[in-house]
Amino acid sequence: MLPPGGGLLWLGLVLGSVCASVGSAAPGNSATDALNVLLIIVDDLRPSLGCYGDKLIRSPNMDQLASHSLLFQNAFAQQAVCAPSRVSLLTGRRPDTTRLYDFNSYWRAHSGNFSTIPQYFKENGYVTMSVGKVFHPGISSNHSDDSPYSWSVPPYHPSSEKYENTKTCRGPDGELHANLLCPVDVADVPEGTLPDKQSTEQAIRLLGKMKTSASPFFLAVGYHKPHIPFRYPKEFQKLYPLENITLAPDPQVPAGLPPVAYNPWMDIRRREDVQALNLSVPYGPIPADFQRKIRQSYFACVSYLDTQVGHLLSALDDLQLASSTIVALTSDHGWALGEHGEWAKYSNFDVTTRVPLVFYVPGRTAPLPAAGDKLFPYLDPFDSISESVEPGRQAGDLVELLSLFPTLAGLAGLRVPPRCPIPSFHVELCREGRNLLKHFQVRDSEEDPYIHGNPRELVAYSQYPRPADSPQWNSDKPSLKDIKVMGYSIRTVDYRYTVWVGFNPREFLANFSDVHAGELYFVASDPWQDHNMYNDSQGGALPRSLTP
Repeated sequence: MLPPGGGLLWLGLVLGSVCASVGSAAPGNSATDALNVLLIIVDDLRPSLGCYGDKLIRSPNMDQLASHSLLFQNAFAQQAVCAPSRVSLLTGRRPDTTRLYDFNSYWRAHSGNFSTIPQYFKENGYVTMSVGKVFHPGISSNHSDDSPYSWSVPPYHPSSEKYENTKTCRGPDGELHANLLCPVDVADVPEGTLPDKQSTEQAIRLLGKMKTSASPFFLAVGYHKPHIPFRYPKEFQKLYPLENITLAPDPQVPAGLPPVAYNPWMDIRRREDVQALNLSVPYGPIPADFQRKIRQSYFACVSYLDTQVGHLLSALDDLQLASSTIVALTSDHGWALGEHGEWAKYSNFDVTTRVPLVFYVPGRTAPLPAAGDKLFPYLDPFDSISESVEPGRQAGDLVELLSLFPTLAGLAGLRVPPRCPIPSFHVELCREGRNLLKHFQVRDSEEDPYIHGNPRELVAYSQYPRPADSPQWNSDKPSLKDIKVMGYSIRTVDYRYTVWVGFNPREFLANFSDVHAGELYFVASDPWQDHNMYNDSQGGALPRSLTP
């Protein structure tokens, strides 16, 4: 871990060597016309944002970004857990290709020497920088955030993140606890700051350094919140009075839900304040008043996150980089807030796989700002008179996070990596996701803000592993050796279909003849996915696209 000054010194040394290589970038992508990239990856953020239609959430800065961007309404992660999702989206390969379903292997050693998004930009003359949680730390990124392959300078991690899971939450008894709900007085926490604040400050320092560089940059910023524990400045609670917080629309475990599909949210149960509730495992419901407190704290974390995104984008404006920088914002996966009686991620439902996906492209999604104009002035979520901002353009097509790699490359003017062959373990540079560039074409008519493709041809795939057919202590995060069942899920415009089949972790093989359970939910009549029609479909009502 480098201190801010050390990282900037290293960056200064790197810039000199990179300037000479900028000319090796793709044709037409010179030092004067190359677009920079700011990639913002949020941890556990579902589309609970004003720009996605949530009227309760105060997210004015992300909404403002969306007003100048192309917003994808139906974007889905490929596995709803941190390390597998991040490796998947950053390599453009599915979990069955990276062979990472847990946290315990490095894809370059375990599966194939696959290129990453930042690596590709680095090889095309960009200075690539990582701040905060971009790759998942640990074995899955070789304890180095995939350095030196992906990054021109050593990745930055905030010094205060080591306190995230320690006893820093003051409870009603006045003592410090390791709680799930952890609103804090920032002045009282260790180091007097929080990880996301430090990440924003470092990212702004790096932007300032890059402003005078002849090299284009790729800066990835990973924010921790709203990942648990919900440790955030306590003033954000005031935005969400408990009397305004409702329960999930479907807080009960659905009667037709196969046991293998249920996640018992064990990481939530380990927190001291949840342990005190003495809940039964695996289905014991959380008391309604505590459910509201969880939802309150999640929403407060989102608004806290929004202020950090706001400060970062405002700095982009102040440094006059908004006219030359692509901004992409997304999340590694969603998070259940009591839907289906579940909390956290670890499933194939929409609430855990659907994510925000927003692209700002100067001159394409919004006119270039005039001299002196600001696209992203900081907006205070506590400002009661601030008005909601409508998204600029929206796409309703189903898309996958796999598309991030080819889309960012194409938007930046780089050659879009080719489609992967099957199998592709031997191919270093290819992509398994669709290129979304067609959505960024300038349209003559402004009558319809939605961009339509052929929706019934589009599919988003997700998957999740289980160690057994019934919930147990490691159902949420089974190690590879313990995986016995894999749930493969298809999301179309009309339905979500999931089949849970036997899986051999030694051979990485799914046996689709060994069906353990199935789920089928129709979007129009069952948007919350509570009424499983799978058994009914076995009598002949299976959708045409699911039949052999």
